[in-house]
Amino acid sequence: MNPAHARVNGYNVQPMSHLDLAVLGSGNMGRALIGGLLRQGTRPERIRVGEPSAQARQALEREFGVTATADNITAVRDANVVVVAVKPQDVAAMLKPLAPEFARARPVVLSVAAGVRIAALRAWCGERIPVIRAMPNRPALVGAGVSGLYAPADVAAAQVDLIERVMGSVGEVVRVETEAALDVVTALSGSGPAYFFLLAELLAEAGGRLGLPAPAAHRLSVATLYGAGLLAHSGGGDLPRLRAEVTSKGGTTEAALRAFAAADLAGSVERAVEAAAARSRELAQQYDAD
Repeated sequence: MNPAHARVNGYNVQPMSHLDLAVLGSGNMGRALIGGLLRQGTRPERIRVGEPSAQARQALEREFGVTATADNITAVRDANVVVVAVKPQDVAAMLKPLAPEFARARPVVLSVAAGVRIAALRAWCGERIPVIRAMPNRPALVGAGVSGLYAPADVAAAQVDLIERVMGSVGEVVRVETEAALDVVTALSGSGPAYFFLLAELLAEAGGRLGLPAPAAHRLSVATLYGAGLLAHSGGGDLPRLRAEVTSKGGTTEAALRAFAAADLAGSVERAVEAAAARSRELAQQYDAD
């Protein structure tokens, strides 16, 4: 069998060089995925975008060279992967009219719509359609994101691998074993960039209050955030070791870390992540299948 046209459990499973992708929605994450896939060698003619805004369609065609249409049925026709990249409240109305086309072509549906559960997606797409969820984060816009990925057990391994490679075009991918774990992914890495931005903002403000000119404090803080991230990534992710290497006994860093500990920074972070995860679960209940 030609590997470019392999089928698993009756569904199309093709390598990235033969990816036929439909992206429904051209917001930040949709555009990030399009750009990431193009950088990895996917041909623009293999990507179609369903987008209601004429202005947005023109921008997509001009910037990426992809085909953009206001007709979602045309966008998904014969695609082997369909990415749902619209606001959660818009998913049901968008997917329900596409169910007959999905039943014919049997694509893998990848949803990056926060909080919309697999059960609801399958109710709208058709029960026999393989559905996978991913929770990316905003650094995907610069190819440095990380995504939590969940696939039900009945989705073929080759299909999950294909979707992992799609999401890998914008950063790292971490598979999770339960759908509920995506709420924690949302709280940790989905919302996480805001936590680091807040810390950098607070550091800059503290530097300013202690006598640094505001522009200098801001520049030092942002560059420190960037450099620390690079060190963490290149250092194998051994965060305790990296922290220890910066912390000389009796030195300035140790003094600062003691102040953090006295203020229960660890407890504050845990409570913040718990609050975000709880809110993710609450929001998901709004998007149950109707």
